[in-house]
Amino acid sequence: MKIVFMGTPHAAVESLDRIVRDGHEIVAIYTQPDRPAGRGNQIASSPVKQYATDNGLPILQPLKVRTPEALQAFRDHNADAAVVVAYGRILPEGFLNAFPMGAINVHFSLLPKYRGAAPVNWAIVHGEKKSGVTTMQMDAGLDTGPILMQRETEIGPEETSIELMQKLSTVGAELLSETLASYASLTPRQQDEAHATLAPIMKKEDGLISWMISATDISNRVRGFQPFPTTFTYFREKKMTLWKTSIAEPPGTIAQPGQIIEAAGDRLVVFCGGDSVLQIHELQLEGKKRVSARDFINGVRPNIGEIIG
Repeated sequence: MKIVFMGTPHAAVESLDRIVRDGHEIVAIYTQPDRPAGRGNQIASSPVKQYATDNGLPILQPLKVRTPEALQAFRDHNADAAVVVAYGRILPEGFLNAFPMGAINVHFSLLPKYRGAAPVNWAIVHGEKKSGVTTMQMDAGLDTGPILMQRETEIGPEETSIELMQKLSTVGAELLSETLASYASLTPRQQDEAHATLAPIMKKEDGLISWMISATDISNRVRGFQPFPTTFTYFREKKMTLWKTSIAEPPGTIAQPGQIIEAAGDRLVVFCGGDSVLQIHELQLEGKKRVSARDFINGVRPNIGEIIG
């Protein structure tokens, strides 16, 4: 099968590699243009481009796709299908209909739940116990196209979005392989709009903690908002990022949300909304490295009753 592959982050590389290993012909790879990244703002290539370069595959990085010239260049590949995995750009309808099999998308949720840019993150933030991957025939809507195949997986109670994304990348590559192999015999099914939910692009301010919500909700945010926007608060006027937390047993007394109720040994414990309690295991103060709660307690010496936030 002749395929144009469109993808950008690490999550797309496993699907691209599986297509190559399955023996399909990659006639072009579309990925986002090189951009500044990291503290030094050095120009960096996407993981998909790095894979393509290492394997001698043809790479295209158009700045614009909504031009007649871009569409004609796309059609000129004369592929059987486009495969899209986290490309990072909404494609014009002409691209979706350019080839006989159209455009097949690997989406990291059980559609119609979590349509949009960040399905893995929001699934964890909202406390979902399961997630999965959908292969879909793309249409002009936002992840609204007919479903080709789906596969479900559990979300571990301590699993972060980084860990879940890696797991789903592997599941997605396998599901894509099966989808392409059995495409002719598949019957696409329409999504149930009554069960549709959104997973919008995350903003930095999404990570700011409100200690009025429950410890469970905060802990889910800590797991789900990695690596961006992270889950953060403020302590002694410095930004504090939480990296690992858990739910603790409620104390016998009531405290103020955001108030430290334990700070000894390994136990840094904060009172939250709904009379719930959060234990912080790993954290990072602005300008400092990520440390354990024990190291934070020994170095910073927080006081019982002190307010975080």
